[in-house]
Amino acid sequence: MLNLTDQSLLKTDAYIDGEWVSSRNTINVLNPCNHETVAKVAKLGAEQTEAAIDAAHNALKSWRSMPAKERSQLLRRWYQLVLENQEDLAQILTAEQGKVLAEARAEIAYGASYIEWFAEEAKRVYGDTIPAPSDDKRIVCIKQPVGVVACITPWNFPNAMLTRKIGPALAAGCTVVCKPASETPLSALALAELADRSGIPKGVINIVTGNAHDIGTRLLSSTRVRKLTFTGSTEVGKKLVSQCSETLKKMTMELGGNAPFIVFPDADLDAAIDGVMASKFRNSGQTCVCTNRVLVHSDIYQEFADKLVSAVKQRLVLGSGDDEKATNGPLITKSACDAVDRLVQTSIAKGAVVKLGGQPSTLGSCFYPPTVLTNVTNDMPVAREEVFGPVAPLISFDNEEQAIAIANDTNVGLAAYFYTRDIGRVWRIAEELEYGIVGINEGITSNEMAPFGGIKESGSGREGSKYGLDDYLEIKYMCMGGI
Repeated sequence: MLNLTDQSLLKTDAYIDGEWVSSRNTINVLNPCNHETVAKVAKLGAEQTEAAIDAAHNALKSWRSMPAKERSQLLRRWYQLVLENQEDLAQILTAEQGKVLAEARAEIAYGASYIEWFAEEAKRVYGDTIPAPSDDKRIVCIKQPVGVVACITPWNFPNAMLTRKIGPALAAGCTVVCKPASETPLSALALAELADRSGIPKGVINIVTGNAHDIGTRLLSSTRVRKLTFTGSTEVGKKLVSQCSETLKKMTMELGGNAPFIVFPDADLDAAIDGVMASKFRNSGQTCVCTNRVLVHSDIYQEFADKLVSAVKQRLVLGSGDDEKATNGPLITKSACDAVDRLVQTSIAKGAVVKLGGQPSTLGSCFYPPTVLTNVTNDMPVAREEVFGPVAPLISFDNEEQAIAIANDTNVGLAAYFYTRDIGRVWRIAEELEYGIVGINEGITSNEMAPFGGIKESGSGREGSKYGLDDYLEIKYMCMGGI
């Protein structure tokens, strides 16, 4: 049993139409630090998913017709309850996901910020009047909720990825059916409990835990589900896009990344070290906007490598998520740890040099130490593939053109970072980088006020900001004649 102030936040049943739904079949939620069972969660399938779609569909009419100010007030109450229970939510998150408590607490606050932001934006869904082609007509455009939304969320940010989707959906007047990752369903269920306490009507939020294939297939084949919002790998995302094509659903797809972090010779090296430490190693490298490749100008390459190794040694402590001294926890599963190690070992075989780390930790099968590799080239596996782990591969470049070419040599385009003190270069590089998010002399860019999303095979649509609400709305043009 987790040491929670409010034990009722640890839910193991699914949440459908305002009721908690159990099942004989269950999913074991394991703590990646020690592989102990945190909880056994209901394993539902297609039938219960259809019930959740029914609930969301039935709740839609009254929810979308509720005055925006009232929806805003309910979202605001939910936000307040999340913050009031921040510590318990962080304890649940750490137990199922493994990230250290400091990061878990930060995620709860970050996730809550999306509920707060969209509570405010609910009152700002504006339309337009347009000059008509003749004086007997009037043209008006209004925005209306798209309808029932399917939300499929990943395990790396099980709290924030859910609020980033549910927040704008509810603000727009949509209802939702959510499928959290099987590795980390407890955070989603705790959020549902708090949403229930906030007074959000039954059927507006539904959380279905269980068989991913059965649940996903039913959600995406349903004509009553009008939109999918998904965060996950590009590979899975492509499959979901294909399934959505049968019913032409609206989609927000936040997919994989391969973020370059470019350090130019005029950069403030200490600031760049701080930036790469924050961008690369938070959540043990398990974020889609994590630095994947560190591109360093040849004139400062060795100095930067030495500084980075020193910083990693001094600042990072690998340990259990509930150890307050730890800065980095385990990876989500042993298979994830093995995948990271394969990328590292294959790259070493191709000529990469280990400056730090480079082997699985003795702490446990899910632990991989912060690793720094030098002599890396852009054709090595650690540069070509998304490394969902704490591995920093350093690639040398000689000039601006080469840095841009290396950075853009990927089929994805989510986030990129670069450090320079040349204002002309700031504009040139920022405009040339083929990425949806660019951090300039900054390693952490995510916040609720800015649009989050990528280009190319990193997906489509934006989350957060005023633009994030548009993905949950349809524009209706009304032409009035006989005036």
